[in-house]
Formats: sequence, structure tokens, C-alpha cells
Amino acid sequence: MQANQTPIKYFIIKGISDDPQLQLPIFLLVLLIYLFIICGNLTILIACQNPQLHTPMYFFLGNLSILDISCSTITLHKILIHFIAGDKTVSFAACMVQMHMFGSLASINLLILVAMGYDRYVAICKPLRYHMVMSTGICAILASACWVLGSIQVIPFTVLVCRFSCYSSIEINHFFCDIMPVIKISCNDTSFLEKLFFIEGLLTVILTPFLLTFLSYIYIIHAILKIRSSSGRLKAFYTCSSHLTVVILLYTTLFSQYLTPNLRITLESKKLFALFNTAAVPLLNPVIYSLNNKDVKRALKQILCRAKYK
Repeated sequence: MQANQTPIKYFIIKGISDDPQLQLPIFLLVLLIYLFIICGNLTILIACQNPQLHTPMYFFLGNLSILDISCSTITLHKILIHFIAGDKTVSFAACMVQMHMFGSLASINLLILVAMGYDRYVAICKPLRYHMVMSTGICAILASACWVLGSIQVIPFTVLVCRFSCYSSIEINHFFCDIMPVIKISCNDTSFLEKLFFIEGLLTVILTPFLLTFLSYIYIIHAILKIRSSSGRLKAFYTCSSHLTVVILLYTTLFSQYLTPNLRITLESKKLFALFNTAAVPLLNPVIYSLNNKDVKRALKQILCRAKYK
């Protein structure tokens, strides 16, 4: 296809699959997943309103639920709209906004997980100073810093992509506007942007939060091993198990999606990792954090009881 030198007004989102027979099953599956994501994360947010859960851990968990709902809505809604309306086009401006919003929310998500890891570190390694170190004011500052820094980190990439003037195709091989598929169809010289994306994505957006979270768990594991009783060690590990599970799931998909050389993994495979990242992880988060959490179950029962007798 000949390169388009005129300003791009819209893109065509290819979607998950081109097979007409798979469109209805994909729509129903995505719709079901999206509804579960909304219901599960709203349940977490409602439970966090209970005064007994006004703690740093559940404050950050509430932030994580908001991020999961927002990220899933931004990415999955296009699949649903495309099936209902039969229109796979998205304007250039809307595509850039979606790309920036997804990048920002993903970056904020990683930083919130760092804050949650730090909270677990203080709770286990410095329990006597926990309420002083993790006060309401400090938690609010940490969360605000995560939201602001996460939003700022992706601005350079969005600005550079917005300045692209030439595209070899208007079809994006993805189910939403993500930065790498957009770069792939540009006929501008993208070598600098790809290097910047890999270096900053590796060092700042992904690797730095990963190392900070990993560092917290080094201290946590060291503190747990020093506990003499097996029941004490098990209890301490249990307080971190949910967060650790989410961290492993998220970073596994992110490393596979963005930091794997293109020669070793196809764009189609990266699309599947992106689907897992935007659908499965937000779906699993409420399950992981609340399935065996007695505090959340107790809080929900109390809220339901109060609603029943009003």
C-alpha cells in the first residue's frame, strides 16, 4: 500500500479476529468479562467504605479498583461498540487520547502496586511505626504522586506520535489504539521513538516500579524468615500473598507484551497478552484480593445488613 502523505483523519481498528464466525462469541465473552470487572471492582470499592477497612492497604486497593475499571472501559468498550454499531473506525484525535489514557493508567497501576508493596513492607518490617509512617496524609500524598507521575511519564510518547505525518496504512492491528501498533504503520523514521520507548519503558515505566516492588519483598521475606513460629510466618506471608500474586501476573504480561524483541514474538501474540492485561488481570484482581479475605466479606455483610434494614 502506498504511504499516505495527507493528514490522517481516522484509523480502522482491526480487532481481535477477522473471522466473521468468531465476532459474536468474542462480543459475548468480552461483554461478560467487562460486566464481571465492573461488578467485582465496584464491590471492592463499596466494601472499602466500611470504617473497619479505612486502612492504607484498602485505600490503595480502592485506587487499584478505580484503575482497573477505567483501563478496561477505555480498551474493551471499542470491541463492544464495533460489534453493535458495525463501525471499526476511530478518529485520529480519539486514537491519540485512548493511547495516552491507556499508557497513563497502566503506569499509575504499576506505581500504586509499588505503594502497596511499601505498605506491606512497613506493616511487616516496622509494625510498631506502621500507623505513624502510613498515616492518612502520607497515603494521600503517595497516591496523588502515583497518579500525577504516571500521567506525566507517557506525555513525551503521545506528543511524538501525534507529530507523525505519514502512515503506510490506516488499519491498526490491535483491538485499541496502543503505541506499538500505531508506530508499526507509520512511514516516518520511528527508530528514535522505538529506542526511547524501549529505554524509558524499560528503565522508568516498568523496570523501576518492578525493582522497587522487588526490593520491598526482599526485606519482607528477610523479616518473615526471622519469625520463629511457623504460624507467625504463615500469617505474615498471607498478608502479602494477594499483592504478590497480582504483581507476578501483571509484570509477566507487561514484559511479554512490551519488552520482548519483535523477532521472538509476533504482533498477534502481543495482542493476546494485551487482552490478558486489560481483561483477565482486572477480572482476577477482585477475586484475588477478596476471595479468602475475611475483612472484605465481613464488611460486605455489614453493608448489606444496613441496606436491608433501612
